[in-house]
Amino acid sequence: MEKAIPKKAITSPDENKTVYRVLFIIAACHLLNDSIQAVIPAMFPILERSMGLTFTQLGLITFTLNMVSSVIQPVVGTFTDKKAVPYALPIGLTSSMVGILGLALAPNFWLILVSVIFIGLGSAVFHPEGSRVVYLAAGNKRGLAQSIFQVGGNSGQALAPVITALILVPLGQKGALWFTLIAGLAVIFLTYIARWYKGQMEFIAAKKKRTVVAKPNKAVSKAIKHAILILVFIVFARSWYQAAISNFYAFYAIETYQVTIANSQVYLFVFLAMGAVGTFVGGPLADRFGRRNIILFSLIAASPLAILLPFVGSFMAMVLLAIIGLILMTSFSVTVVYAQELIPGKIGTMSGLIVGLGFGMGAIGAVALGYFIDLFGLTTTMIAASLLPLLGFLTFLLPTDRKVREWYY
Repeated sequence: MEKAIPKKAITSPDENKTVYRVLFIIAACHLLNDSIQAVIPAMFPILERSMGLTFTQLGLITFTLNMVSSVIQPVVGTFTDKKAVPYALPIGLTSSMVGILGLALAPNFWLILVSVIFIGLGSAVFHPEGSRVVYLAAGNKRGLAQSIFQVGGNSGQALAPVITALILVPLGQKGALWFTLIAGLAVIFLTYIARWYKGQMEFIAAKKKRTVVAKPNKAVSKAIKHAILILVFIVFARSWYQAAISNFYAFYAIETYQVTIANSQVYLFVFLAMGAVGTFVGGPLADRFGRRNIILFSLIAASPLAILLPFVGSFMAMVLLAIIGLILMTSFSVTVVYAQELIPGKIGTMSGLIVGLGFGMGAIGAVALGYFIDLFGLTTTMIAASLLPLLGFLTFLLPTDRKVREWYY
């Protein structure tokens, strides 16, 4: 933790103004980026049948994607906290474009993994740098700004079942070729964003030259470390539950309700689409009611519904998935903002850590859950996963928003 004590006030005309133009463009790019990633789990039922892949192999594909993203994200964030690289954004999406091309043409499991690595690299660059752009454009509405950004990503993820039903089922694996066009569009948008980002970083660099940095308070630094550790467990609970629904609930619906692959995607779409709504709503609610309160609400309120989900019929399951997605994802953008406010001088690092952690936990969860399904069966594993949101009670151990403000002001 560091406090910056200005020698002389330096202000920008737009420093406290929310730049909605930039926010909506970067959110659109987030949608395009995450819709590319959504192709991977959307292809699971097709790859499982065409290549005879096991649930463990499908979990390994998700593990590869998410681990590449999660491990590199905080590294990218830490590096760009020290030295801004605005044009890393379009370069990252170019990597994703190469990956999606390879994914569409890969003839075997191993080449699929290589293609997924390229997509993961693009995502690893995009998320911390995208979050920094959002922070710069947020003004005094950080919760709302982060929600606009994250709802773009969640909307992209929600496209996975639509992609499966409308593109991949009729066209097969090669249908993913259409997403090279999406990646190219994102590169164009991000080139524009990179120019704006470069100007903002030049202003910040000039401002830093006029500041004196105070030594961190050891007691506060220790409290921050504890808070970050608790956030890790909260993100773990949410990410593993998301992994259970996003990667394997389609198989559960097919087995339990005897629906087709295309119809099973409706359950995922409902969960992910309502999750996007929850992500958008969560930021403004956190601006009004507090970051910690929304984090607590998102998991605790979703817990009884998640526990009930494996025991209801097909229609009620769709209703519960909608409500769970809405409630659970209200904390998605809020955990990022909360982490950024814990250490405001490390925006890229904290964005990369929390978002990357979500990917990483989801990756580990996908492999573990796939293994448990192969070992114990689909129903048993889904019932066990329904208990994960109960870890949200750990939120009571986080410092309040007021306490965090007292550390800095």
